[in-house]
Amino acid sequence: MTTASVLSCDLPALEHCRDITRREARNFYYGLKLLPEPQRSALYCIYSWMRQADDLADDEPGRSNPAVAAERLSDFREDTHQAIQGSLKSSDPMWQAFQATVVHFGLKATSFDEMIDGQIADLQFQQPDTMEDLVAYCRQVASSVGRVCISIWGFDDPHALDLADDRGIAFQLTNILRDIREDHENGRVYLPASLLDSCGLDMDELLGWKKPDCCESLIRQLVEYGQEHYRSSAALDGMITRSCRPTLRAMTRIYHGLLRRIERNPRSIAGAKRVRLGSLHKISIALSARVQAGVS
Repeated sequence: MTTASVLSCDLPALEHCRDITRREARNFYYGLKLLPEPQRSALYCIYSWMRQADDLADDEPGRSNPAVAAERLSDFREDTHQAIQGSLKSSDPMWQAFQATVVHFGLKATSFDEMIDGQIADLQFQQPDTMEDLVAYCRQVASSVGRVCISIWGFDDPHALDLADDRGIAFQLTNILRDIREDHENGRVYLPASLLDSCGLDMDELLGWKKPDCCESLIRQLVEYGQEHYRSSAALDGMITRSCRPTLRAMTRIYHGLLRRIERNPRSIAGAKRVRLGSLHKISIALSARVQAGVS
């Protein structure tokens, strides 16, 4: 049976989502390629939906006019609900593929609403005050993604949903550490104000690494928060469908690898280039994850 027939969707629509994922989400793409069908194409579709939601909030005119962006996201939410109900009529290949995916896997609106709520909250962005505030933000924008992923992959223990929350927080904390400079240039500081204050730092001092001991202390505290969530979610890998485990393991090793690079060299967050793993390294991780999972 073809992927197109399984997802009740024309192949060009699925290829459209695959191409978006390959172009825009290299870290995810290397892991998603390991999935069997139809889960692989389904995750390409989910990513394409997320990409479009991001663009509605971040592209013009939404970037310069939050009210316009909020209205666009409201319309996007309505289309999402119609797609989940199986009643959306659209010529957009993303929507065609998304509707086929959510109907096939019986996905609910809750997680998608949380992702849209996170986009809307970012339109009136406020720097988190405490670490608890930051974790709550991570839970909203990333844990919802984790729950959708494991719902598509399949799992055999209801506790997997809680662990997917923790893994999503770990991934998002890694992203925040990797993107500190870029986010600051875009007018957003995700580092908790109370943590900066306790280390006697402002963002200019951190990005200039002007107080090395204080800067390193702050970054190591944030790294440890991330490490705690990787540790607390470790059992998740054994709870999802066996054929989908290589993808989760590969994605985790890629993101955890980024965090470990920052842990080895905290000053790297202040560099001109974001911390990254090379393509060959990511391919090696993906292949190793497949071998370790015993999937041919």
